Amino acid sequence: MGLWDRWNGRTFVPWLLFISGAIVIAVLIMQPLMVLFFRDQISVLFPAGWVAVEERNLLYVIQAIMLLVIIPVYVLTFIFSWNYAAHNSKAKYEPDIVDNIIAECVWWGLPCILTIAIAVVTWVKTEQLDPFKPLESDKPTITIQVVALDWKWLFIYPDAKVASVNFVQFPANVPVRFQITADAPMNSFWIPHLGGQIYAMPNMITELNLIADVPGEYRGSSANFSGKGFAGMHFIAKASSAEEYEAWVKSAQEHTQSLNWTTYSNLALQSVNDPVQFFKLDDASLFDQISMKYMHPHASTEGK
Repeated sequence: MGLWDRWNGRTFVPWLLFISGAIVIAVLIMQPLMVLFFRDQISVLFPAGWVAVEERNLLYVIQAIMLLVIIPVYVLTFIFSWNYAAHNSKAKYEPDIVDNIIAECVWWGLPCILTIAIAVVTWVKTEQLDPFKPLESDKPTITIQVVALDWKWLFIYPDAKVASVNFVQFPANVPVRFQITADAPMNSFWIPHLGGQIYAMPNMITELNLIADVPGEYRGSSANFSGKGFAGMHFIAKASSAEEYEAWVKSAQEHTQSLNWTTYSNLALQSVNDPVQFFKLDDASLFDQISMKYMHPHASTEGK
């Protein structure tokens, strides 16, 4: 008799289930340890804005609901496999249990109920966290226009008449409305500490409403591979006090570099690992010209 013949139906399957269950338990134990030691690298679990907090909580709720199925399934699978193994001479032979109505209702009904619960919770939160939905606040919303380029981020402040590359600043506790487009292959705008990503596409304007509850500097990045400069396509998102923000706007307005269609055309050329730059905005319609560039090519001459 071979090794498999001796193990098959006796000890192999129960021990295999035991090992796989131990791996699942180890992963559950490792999660809080990873969060503890790699906190700076897991920014989505340590949010700094209302939107990101709600998204993190939704992740926790869905994971908890799924564990209500996963943990009992592993436990019961091990118990049944061990109890009804061939080596257990005391096991009761019950072939009709497969057609037991109560058992069928439990192992089909409970997962269905939990799946519906996940669907309802996700539906409600998706509507609540619609990226186009303005955030409620007693402070006026700041509009910042974002252009994804090869391979850098351009931020335009139409009201303040300034612009920046790979750096965006805004006051903490003030809603920010990002209008997003691209003048390059499709990309994705993401500030993990503040909220989820949203795609940036040529000839299309999308929106993302965020707010920073805590002042600080947060890493922003591209969440969609876009070519050889993708790894360096990140930026600093700085949430500051209102006074510091106003001072920054004033200093940016005093820069000698001006941003209009001519200077933008040079800026939009492919480059990697671009440094932070600041501009005075000469043309308030620049973002509209960029977003309509591929629909009405002649519109780009309006800013010259």
